[in-house]
Amino acid sequence: MATLQEITDRMKAAVGEDSGLGKSLKFDLKDAGVIHIDGGSVTNEDKPADLTMTLSMDDLLAIGAGALDPTMAVMTGKLKLSDMGAAMALQSKMAALFAKMR
Repeated sequence: MATLQEITDRMKAAVGEDSGLGKSLKFDLKDAGVIHIDGGSVTNEDKPADLTMTLSMDDLLAIGAGALDPTMAVMTGKLKLSDMGAAMALQSKMAALFAKMR
């Protein structure tokens, strides 16, 4: 089982100098903590973001590995989005970021 720090480090490596998202993104991993991405900054600070995705660490890892489809995760309640419009706009950029994490 990956730790919050390991996942944060993988995200930092995938993001590099700039996430390319053009918006800030927060993964709220419930009891496990938070990962906040803004440009090239990846932290575990719980601060406001343009889009907050609430899900378990296991589901984040499954989406990152390609084992769980993000759309299916939303439809089954495993993934909650603070702003569906922002999520739709960022979908392809987030898919590219997840692909770099594999």
